[in-house]
Amino acid sequence: MANGVNNNSNGSAAMFSEEEVKDISGFKCGGDDHVQVTCGCTSHRYGDAVGTLKVFINGDLQISCECTPGCDEDKLSPAAFEKHSGRETSRKWKNNIWVIVDGEKVALFKTALLKYYNKALSNGSNRSQAGRVCHRDEFLRCTQCNKHRRFRLRTKEECRSYHDAFIDPNWNCSNMPYDKITCDDDEERASRRVYRGCVRSPTCRGCTSCVCFGCATCRFSDCPCQTCIDFTMNSKA
Repeated sequence: MANGVNNNSNGSAAMFSEEEVKDISGFKCGGDDHVQVTCGCTSHRYGDAVGTLKVFINGDLQISCECTPGCDEDKLSPAAFEKHSGRETSRKWKNNIWVIVDGEKVALFKTALLKYYNKALSNGSNRSQAGRVCHRDEFLRCTQCNKHRRFRLRTKEECRSYHDAFIDPNWNCSNMPYDKITCDDDEERASRRVYRGCVRSPTCRGCTSCVCFGCATCRFSDCPCQTCIDFTMNSKA
């Protein structure tokens, strides 16, 4: 290809057309199921944090950070990489994470690199709208103030944010991925917490329509937890 893509793997080489990845710096085929590309995120205070973005055919995205020679942050989600880079206006990783196209920094959402990610989100959304299994809202307690905080689980990105928070033994209010809250903010009233987004009944306590025991939207091949490892292995069996 014109941009020097390594086509050793037929599977990953077929993920994007030559026109879609033309002039993207560092683009090359990885294994049978992914490609990789140089990426970065800019902080006004710390400057550019550079990494390698892997785009998987199932929609997963993971970044190996190379911000400093000693950085060992690997397999980060885009949101985690954005936060790790010190970006001041975080929670907009599609805009803030960039790749180099023809020598210029271009926001990730302006490229074709998100087409598999967006397709996975669309498929998950269609399942919920059809009235089949969706993911209800979940709550976590802050380890510092002991207040309940709500997580919406409508997209793969939101599911990943909740999943990472759930397995973090030191999670606290300041780590909320979307809402800027502190331990001083009021807890949601108990009378409101009963409404968790079930498509069958607004005050459902858990049913087959809103409780998911594992799917491609809420399990992640790049997560090292045993639940995700088991799901990934079983799905490939």
